[in-house]
Amino acid sequence: MDISLKCVGSVPGRGPSMEQSELEREGFQLREDLKFYFMSPCDKYRARRQIPWKLALQVLKIVMVTTQLVLFGLSNQLVVSFKEENTMAFKHLFLKNYSGTDEDDYSQTVYNQKVFYERINHVIDQYRQMGNLSLGTVSYENDEKRKALKICKQHYRKGLMQPFNDTFYIDPTVETECLHMDRESLTSDLPLDSIINSTFFNLEFYRLIKVEISFRLKGIDLQTIRARELPDCYVFHNRIIFDNQAHSGKVKIFFDSDAYIQDCKDWHISGSIQKNTHYTLVFDGFVILTCLTSLILCTRSIILAVKLQRRFVGFFIHRYNRKVSSGDRLEFINGWYIMVIISDLMTIIGSVMKMEIKAKNLTSYDVCSLLLGTSTLLVWVGVIRYLGYFQKYNVLILTMQASFPKVLRFCCCAGMIYLGYTFCGWIVLGPYHEKFEDLNTVAECLFSLVNGDDMFATFAQIQQKSTLVWLFSRLYLYSFISLFIYMILSLFIALITDSYETIKNYQQNGFPVTNLHEFLRGGDVLYEMQTYEKHRVNPVPLICCCLKPQEDDNPILRN
Repeated sequence: MDISLKCVGSVPGRGPSMEQSELEREGFQLREDLKFYFMSPCDKYRARRQIPWKLALQVLKIVMVTTQLVLFGLSNQLVVSFKEENTMAFKHLFLKNYSGTDEDDYSQTVYNQKVFYERINHVIDQYRQMGNLSLGTVSYENDEKRKALKICKQHYRKGLMQPFNDTFYIDPTVETECLHMDRESLTSDLPLDSIINSTFFNLEFYRLIKVEISFRLKGIDLQTIRARELPDCYVFHNRIIFDNQAHSGKVKIFFDSDAYIQDCKDWHISGSIQKNTHYTLVFDGFVILTCLTSLILCTRSIILAVKLQRRFVGFFIHRYNRKVSSGDRLEFINGWYIMVIISDLMTIIGSVMKMEIKAKNLTSYDVCSLLLGTSTLLVWVGVIRYLGYFQKYNVLILTMQASFPKVLRFCCCAGMIYLGYTFCGWIVLGPYHEKFEDLNTVAECLFSLVNGDDMFATFAQIQQKSTLVWLFSRLYLYSFISLFIYMILSLFIALITDSYETIKNYQQNGFPVTNLHEFLRGGDVLYEMQTYEKHRVNPVPLICCCLKPQEDDNPILRN
């Protein structure tokens, strides 16, 4: 294809030579600006003595954000331990003969009516003596509008069950009845039988679905004083559920405790704890200021990159009457800056929430942990950008960049097979194996098998009640392990290895040159455009995605 150099859009009154010289000067200035933009921070300092503020700021931000995260993690660890230890204490107090370990996802089981009633009476009796039994800083909730103890039972409306002659009648409408007991009657010296409505506990177990006992307690976490922090006031919403939905003769007892942090109404602490809190708030303010400065600098760099992109695109159209390829356009969009901006926004929001939590005006520990943890992850990942300026440290970034499209396509194909095995294992092996009872558990079990974890237990735990299912389980597990470990996983590693070898070859023999790189180098851009036109592939519409495009699968790798 013959491409001739043309001067497009000549200005009246000016000759071609004057137009050509202006284009040359414009191209020279644009080339210099682009070279400076794509330089590393050290090269920019050598070229124009420009201090790498963003680099210094990112290093400072890493130290400050990590320190902030560690301090918040230590504080959050005290909150988590207080909740978990109180939950364990409540189980020992309100669950009779609690062993200290739960049975599967529930705490205890009951198999006869006498023990069932004993468990309910034990909960009520322990609640009455809470002030004399508990070793912790918990007490009753002082709320006159709310009843102290609520007992609710769910059962079918009507029912008649005669298993001896295989007859039954049941009305599936669920009814709920609740019994509210105030604290005055519970804490009185009256015997338990006199304050309990005996007719309420005349249970017909073939109609009973569940019994739920709920009550609220308050507590204060004093262990934060040792960490020089203000104590937190808690409200524990406890629920004890006797689950009889299966009607199998086995009643599961669940204990659920939700802890909520609330403002302490009246508190006074003498000493230096208040001063330490102020220091922490000042440090969080510096973190916000640092991240805000980083956010402004990175946004400024992105705006500068967009302006340079427009200048380059306009110059290419005016100089060569050609459009710039999408690949060269994307060279101006620095993904690292976008990641830093996202990290800074999350750090600023998380730091504000942390300051509010520290001042006891907010209790969203989970949201704050999510924001600070993710932002710290992105900050540390962003360090790779600066290591990428060195050729020996750049292999990881380029290998990930080169292998990502191939790995993504490969995972889409392998995922179809994985989903097929997931659904098949759930529906066939679910009734006979605890690891295949639901889809989420099946997916986790199969992923563990791919990584070689817990293989023998998965084979051994299958119930041999059905010979057909047992034989199918062997075929299912052997085929899945052989297919994914020996074939799919090996191909997955081979794709990454192939990309690594390609990068090593490019580092030794040179990377493919695009029009942008040739322009920066000051070479013959027209020749490069001719070469690009020979190998360029016309875009394939989405509706024709089944057609195989005639393109080289090797991506164009850039530093």
